[in-house]
Amino acid sequence: MKILLTGSNGMVGSNLSKELSNSGHFVLATGRNERRLPPAYLHDHFLYQSMDIRNKDEVIQTITGFNPDVIIHAAAMTQVDDCEQNKMISYSTNVDGTDNLIQAAGEVNARFCYISTDFVFSGENGPYVENDETKPANYYGMTKELAEHHIMESGLHWTIIRTILLYGKADQLNRTNFIYWVKNNLEAGKHINVVADQIRTPTYIPDLTAAIINSIEKGSKGIYHVSGKDVLSPYQMALAVANKLGLDDSFIHPVDASSFSQLGKRPLKTGFIIDKAIRDLNYAPKSFKEALDLIF
Repeated sequence: MKILLTGSNGMVGSNLSKELSNSGHFVLATGRNERRLPPAYLHDHFLYQSMDIRNKDEVIQTITGFNPDVIIHAAAMTQVDDCEQNKMISYSTNVDGTDNLIQAAGEVNARFCYISTDFVFSGENGPYVENDETKPANYYGMTKELAEHHIMESGLHWTIIRTILLYGKADQLNRTNFIYWVKNNLEAGKHINVVADQIRTPTYIPDLTAAIINSIEKGSKGIYHVSGKDVLSPYQMALAVANKLGLDDSFIHPVDASSFSQLGKRPLKTGFIIDKAIRDLNYAPKSFKEALDLIF
């Protein structure tokens, strides 16, 4: 299978690149800037090419030239407050960029796999199933919701995989995530305030990667919720990290989300019901404890 991947330099994209590099598929990994993936990933059936999804001509030229069977669209502007502060850039990346890829996919009749987010929901009625009503609480979620609608109306063979609060082992790109923020601060003897009133089902990145690859290999269609199975607040996650590493959890202080001054409102309670992914994609997420054992 020929696969074109966007956002390969990002957190999800770099993990997908690692797995796809070892698969039997022919992959063109793309990113807006120069390649940041380890050279070991590259070989005859795994290539890298820069491509800015906001540039329609560049997108169409790249995709029609490669002629993929599947496009995995993992590129996005994901920082909530940056999206709130730079709405034009956020829209051009998350909506216009997706539209450019949709058009190019239509020209080569490629299947389309889109990575989305729990932030398309309000956070008032979680945990959510796939057909629950979307109602974003911030501008980032609005752009992702709009891109989802454009994909669903495109006439393409499409899959939308929504996920939540990603974490995993820091990779060769030195990418960090929440659990390393906790680890690094506690090891430095710093006190940290961690939100205790936001509820999520955090997602171990290798679990998400496996679900994405399974979905394209099975030819799945529709929306899938892919996350962990543990319902946790960031505060509970931080305590678990401290416990795992033998660090002093008295330095972790629970706070309400309202105590932070953030441009973009975060939904209070999301979380996913993942029965559909378990049934259709053979999805078997690790518990948060199991994932921490693997990471550390």
